[in-house]
Amino acid sequence: MAAPLASDRTESGLPGSEGWRQLSLGGLTVPAAADGSGNFPPEGEPEHRRLGFFLMTADEQWDPATYLRYAGERARPFVDLLSRVAAVAPASVVDLGCGEGALTASLAQRWPGARVTGIDSSPTMLAAAATHAVPGRVEFVAGDVRDWAPDAPVDVIVSNAVLHWVTGHDAVLTRCAGWLRPGGWLAVQVPGNFRAPTHALLAELCLSPRWASLLAAAAPRPDTVLEPAGYLDVLTAAGLSSDVWETTYLHVLSGSDPVLGWVRSTVLRPVLALLPDDEAAEFTAEYAAALRAAYPARPDGTTLLPFRRVFAVGSRPS
Repeated sequence: MAAPLASDRTESGLPGSEGWRQLSLGGLTVPAAADGSGNFPPEGEPEHRRLGFFLMTADEQWDPATYLRYAGERARPFVDLLSRVAAVAPASVVDLGCGEGALTASLAQRWPGARVTGIDSSPTMLAAAATHAVPGRVEFVAGDVRDWAPDAPVDVIVSNAVLHWVTGHDAVLTRCAGWLRPGGWLAVQVPGNFRAPTHALLAELCLSPRWASLLAAAAPRPDTVLEPAGYLDVLTAAGLSSDVWETTYLHVLSGSDPVLGWVRSTVLRPVLALLPDDEAAEFTAEYAAALRAAYPARPDGTTLLPFRRVFAVGSRPS
């Protein structure tokens, strides 16, 4: 399912995106497939092994392409998050966990006078992000969101779909709030679906007799992220005026085992990283069968995936 469009075009609006179709969402331009589906790249790229917090190929490198398979769907929450940030002319903008950089670069389009810095700990993702760098305007820097800190106060800090990987990320949010200049903004989005079948079935399988000795520690926890009220409390305690909400997106997926395809680049990857290839294939087949039962295909061949996300935006009084 493509993200709802305000407009679309085929010319390149971001460095390094030549030949991609672009989706313009609420003033931000994001990458999509050439057919306008929002799915990039097309089906057929090789399988990948996952390691730790990052998606790895066989040579243990982050692969931006797998995550971008659903670029349109995953860009929509970023756009919805930024729509509640009322900064007019920030001088400095930081994207914590910038990934392959396309969405980070779009921040420079919204705020032409800002210097935008993307932070990520994956060398391969930073290499992909480098194609979006603009000297003096958009840069990408190696850093871990758990301990990175700016050299000077910041006007806008964004963290989109990253902090759920960080245990105790409420402390990270408190630190981020402390970096803001008066009038600065902090905007965060995390998946709120850790009790959904995608995650509950995976946890159940990891804890089953067949797999518990290998995978119990990797089972998704239902309390991985806070409830909306929890983020409100964190931002308010940090001295920010806060706006917190949740949205459930209904993604319409197609193809064979589309829900499995969705989770391959997210919650499934740290689990498979713990298994050799033959056992990873066995585990994946068992999980895929459970997902097909929980998310059956509809008569038209599509599959619906409800996806809850939690948003928190805070501003420091001027």
